[in-house]
Amino acid sequence: MIVIFQKLIATLIGSLLLGVGVNGFLVPYHLIDGGILGIALLLHYFFEFPTGITMVGLSIPVCMLSSLYERGYFFSSMQGLLVSSLFIDLLAPLRSQFFIPQLASALIGGAIIGVGVGLMLRYKTNTGGTDLLAEIISETFSLNIALVIIMIDGIIVLAGLTLLKLDTFIYSCIAITSVGLITSLIKGK
Repeated sequence: MIVIFQKLIATLIGSLLLGVGVNGFLVPYHLIDGGILGIALLLHYFFEFPTGITMVGLSIPVCMLSSLYERGYFFSSMQGLLVSSLFIDLLAPLRSQFFIPQLASALIGGAIIGVGVGLMLRYKTNTGGTDLLAEIISETFSLNIALVIIMIDGIIVLAGLTLLKLDTFIYSCIAITSVGLITSLIKGK
C-alpha cells in the first residue's frame, strides 16, 4: 500500500514539474523536448493542437507495446501519461509568465522536466511514450537511462530540424541534454 501511495505522489509531483517545465520554459521560445512530447509540441506549434491530449494519442501505441513486455509498465505508464498530459494542458497559462533569456529557459526548463521524469522513473512510473521505451531499452540492454533518453530525444529533435530555426534547434538540444542528465541524477541506479 505504501508503494502505491509513493508511486501516486511521484506521479503527481513529476507531472506537475513536467507541466511547469514545458509551459513555463519550453513553449515560450518554441523549444521542443524529445520523444512523444517533442512531437506533440511540434504539432502544437504548427497546428495549435493541445499538447497534452496530442501526447496521449501519440503514446497509446507505445503503451500497448509495453503491455507485451511487462504489464506493470503498462498500468504505471498509462497513469503517468494521463496525469502528466492533464498537467501539461492545465498549466498552459504559464506560457506567458516567465521572461528569462532563451539559454536560461532551455537549461531551467530541461532541469525541471528532468527532475519530474527522474522522480517518476525512480518510483517505477513514467509519462508513457518514449520515456517508457527508454526505460525498457535501458533495462533490457543494461544501458544508462540518461543516454537512452538523450539518444531517443535527439532523434526526434533532429527530425524537427527541418521545421525549426537553427537557434531553436540548438536550444532544444541544450534542453534535452539537461533533461537527460538531471533524469539520470534523480533516478539513480
